Amino acid sequence: MEGSTDTAASEGRSRLGRRLLTERLSSYWLQGAGYFAIALFAFIVLALLYQSLPLLSEYSLVQVLASSNWNPAENEFGFLPAIVGTIYVTALTMVMGTPIAILAAIYIAEYAEGRTKTLVSSFIDVLAAIPSVIFGLVALIVVVPFVGDYLAPALGSGATGTGIFTVSLVMAIVVTPFMISLAVESLEALPDELRESSLGVGATKWETIRIVLLRAAGPGIFSAVLLGFGRVFGATIVPAMLIGGQTQLPSSPFSTGQTLPTLIVNDFGELMSIPLTQSALIFVGLMLVVIVWLFNFSAMLLRRWLQQRWQY
Repeated sequence: MEGSTDTAASEGRSRLGRRLLTERLSSYWLQGAGYFAIALFAFIVLALLYQSLPLLSEYSLVQVLASSNWNPAENEFGFLPAIVGTIYVTALTMVMGTPIAILAAIYIAEYAEGRTKTLVSSFIDVLAAIPSVIFGLVALIVVVPFVGDYLAPALGSGATGTGIFTVSLVMAIVVTPFMISLAVESLEALPDELRESSLGVGATKWETIRIVLLRAAGPGIFSAVLLGFGRVFGATIVPAMLIGGQTQLPSSPFSTGQTLPTLIVNDFGELMSIPLTQSALIFVGLMLVVIVWLFNFSAMLLRRWLQQRWQY
């Protein structure tokens, strides 16, 4: 009897030891994955920085960022038009897409029911799965003629149809499904007690959504907007097809222009043999990485502050 008891105790200790070892190894793997992500980011930044040194050794940072002259053949590398174009496209896209995404998410999460909710959600998922190049092709057929022949002339602006406004409109359509999906998840994850408590004290459904639910789901909705921002800021194929590819400071929303990603796409292949131009385009990539990191880091701090301020 004692022998069987000792055997059972020994087996129990052995199983406990294996579980502790597995847990420790899993912890090491997870920790290593985190450090690997940091190391990979640092490697990318350092590699881009090293390749950007030829440009930075010839021109100061102020010169390349503040100059509007872009002519690689004459060794003129002014990034200001592409920077302004990127800001222009990102701002217009988010202004057009964010309200639609939030309102659609509220409808799906709080108002739509049964088959209607399933149908609307499935169509949004389909839109999110369509490749961006398809939106670009459809925009060339439909949006570009509409903007060039009707919208721009109606607003007193002459335009060919391609330009910043067209890119922004199409990108708003591209990123809105992603923002809707994340916002819906944030709203549906809220406990029903929040809704019941608010309705129980006499609030209407819209008051409950506006005052209680949007506030509670604020950090999640904010994350959805961040995802949209990241996709727009780094978008390449749609801007390359629709923005016009002219490296100039835009004079109106209907002007042709350039963004930082399209600057790389349009010039990298044919100018790869020129070392200084290659360095300039790699520096554009470095700017994209640094700006996105700074924005995401600042947004993470803001999201944490919102979670602490709006927690129930």
